[in-house]
Amino acid sequence: MKLSKSPRINSLLYEMGFYSWLDIINYVPYRYDDLSLTQNFNFVDKQKVVLYGVIASEIDQVKPHKITITKFDLLVDKKVFHVVGFNRTYFNKAFKVGDFITLIGSYNKEHNYINLINVKKGSQEDKSPYLSNYHLVNGLSVTIFSNLVKRAFKELEGKIYDDIPYYLLNKHHLLHKQEALTKVHFPQTKDDIKEGLKYLKYEEALKFSLKTLLIKNENAKLTKYKKEPIDIDICQDFLNALPFKLSKDQYYVGKEIINDMNQNTLMYRLLQGDVGSGKTVVAFLALYANKLRGDQGVLMAPTDALARQHFKNALEIFSKLNIKVELLVGSINKTKRKEILDNLKDGIIDILIGTHAVFSKDVIYSKLGLAIIDEQHRFGVNQRQLLASKGNDTDLLMMSATPIPRSLALSIYGDLDISSIKSLPFSNKKIVTKIVKSTDEKIFSGIDYMIKNNRQIYVIVPTIEYDNENDFSIENIGSKYLLKYPGRVAILHGKLKEEEKEESLKKFYNHEVDILVSTLVVEVGIDVKSASFMIIYNANEFGLASLHQLRGRIGRDGYPSYCFLTYDGDDKSEQDKLNVLVKSFDGFYIAEEDLKMRGPGQLSGLRQSGLSDFKFLNLYNDIKIFQIARDDAKDILKRKEYDKNVYYLINKCQKEINDKKIIS
Repeated sequence: MKLSKSPRINSLLYEMGFYSWLDIINYVPYRYDDLSLTQNFNFVDKQKVVLYGVIASEIDQVKPHKITITKFDLLVDKKVFHVVGFNRTYFNKAFKVGDFITLIGSYNKEHNYINLINVKKGSQEDKSPYLSNYHLVNGLSVTIFSNLVKRAFKELEGKIYDDIPYYLLNKHHLLHKQEALTKVHFPQTKDDIKEGLKYLKYEEALKFSLKTLLIKNENAKLTKYKKEPIDIDICQDFLNALPFKLSKDQYYVGKEIINDMNQNTLMYRLLQGDVGSGKTVVAFLALYANKLRGDQGVLMAPTDALARQHFKNALEIFSKLNIKVELLVGSINKTKRKEILDNLKDGIIDILIGTHAVFSKDVIYSKLGLAIIDEQHRFGVNQRQLLASKGNDTDLLMMSATPIPRSLALSIYGDLDISSIKSLPFSNKKIVTKIVKSTDEKIFSGIDYMIKNNRQIYVIVPTIEYDNENDFSIENIGSKYLLKYPGRVAILHGKLKEEEKEESLKKFYNHEVDILVSTLVVEVGIDVKSASFMIIYNANEFGLASLHQLRGRIGRDGYPSYCFLTYDGDDKSEQDKLNVLVKSFDGFYIAEEDLKMRGPGQLSGLRQSGLSDFKFLNLYNDIKIFQIARDDAKDILKRKEYDKNVYYLINKCQKEINDKKIIS
């Protein structure tokens, strides 16, 4: 379907996954800019300003170091302001001298210019005071997309239907979906945004909760053939093969999992634990117990690097126990892959470790008894259906290193039984966490000290591309570190090719380099024992859970370690947030504090929690909506026998479940 007359625009829309008017209309703004004009021109440093004026000079564009810099003068009420924009390649084509514009920017006191953040042609007078912002690919402007949204509403007039049953719309005083989407895209007031999002959040929570309950009901009906019972005492050989003793929490949770595996119904359990709490060892214990009853096991990790790491650790333990372990990832050559698939089908392989590849259509297990999915929130909801073609008698254990409050866990993972490891195996683990300025000399003196002592360093930045002169990005920070520490630095971020990512990780893992400059991609699973120092630039831009996950990458061998959180602002609420990490290393406590501090959602946008791929919901801020929707989902299932109005939603959710059966 062509959404634009321009082949270039269509290509960009397809790149973003937009193939229909519904795709366009369901892609909502991530932020709103208040376009109320700034009245007082006595600006302070970094103040956000909104100005309406005329472009009073030629637009100058230069491109040093791959960064496009745009400069021009803006005349506002007989006063001239110098404006500088970074990477606004479109600007000199879209605007010219004499154009009247409404400009959003921030004031740079040191150099006396306005740093361009956003711009709109003409005045906002008699228009909405809010400018919707969308995450768009390069070449697709907000103006073009807004016009496409307007056209989408015309094309879909009378065709946007409510999935929410009418009795629930009335019960919760919700708008209809078309009105909700209109208010979210083109708000006139703050209340418009609030009311529109209220519908979209509730709808998402209701459908998620209903699908979760449908899956749970399906799982409750599944039984497995009678298997040999597992006695945890028989697992002593495994425990003896470990170079350490399990903590009380690890042993208790292991016993809980094995007891669940002994039931005649299939296990469907979540194991959550803090960073470094030892979930993987418990997973290996379960895989060993599964082997004792004569079944195969599989462990799936979200990344190639984490799968290889699990495989390396498994080889060290299981080689002493005469258990055959193999690795299956996408990069394995065809000959080796065929050998693995043949051995798996013939029952020669006891435990398979890998990425999504372990559930590909051509992967056939001789007798799959246990599947473990690491960092399960990265794979979606319905793993039980994913396993359907691999083994009808397969127990499922999912693991998450994102500790969350129990009230929240029950809402998100209501279809699962939950086990938690709260204590750390190494109680002497010590990571000193400090809040520092990004210019603090202790950063580089600390790096020099660590390198001198043969330790390694993570440098974490929030973004990939350079945005303005104060930006902490891979392009900016990475360049500085490469120059300061030649031959000692590897770069890692999501836009690199897979082989480039693997190369960077391999160099850091093998200690061929001392410093890894990376975005959030190192948050989960990377285990480099000699990493003892971490600098997180603009730490306030990350959530507490992510910061805690990142910090957990260091100090993994007990060596004294340090985490520096850089923050150059003076916002007390941001300082209070970061101080939670300074005071505590308890992930469950940090999660509780995070929940207390967040409060209602803010106008500036929707911040995803990272626990699931929700479009509208923030699981921390919107926990009450989630709890209400979960109760309503239970009520819907009770009504299905006599209320035809709920049938449409139930059938739609069931179809979405069935459509996600297998990862191929």
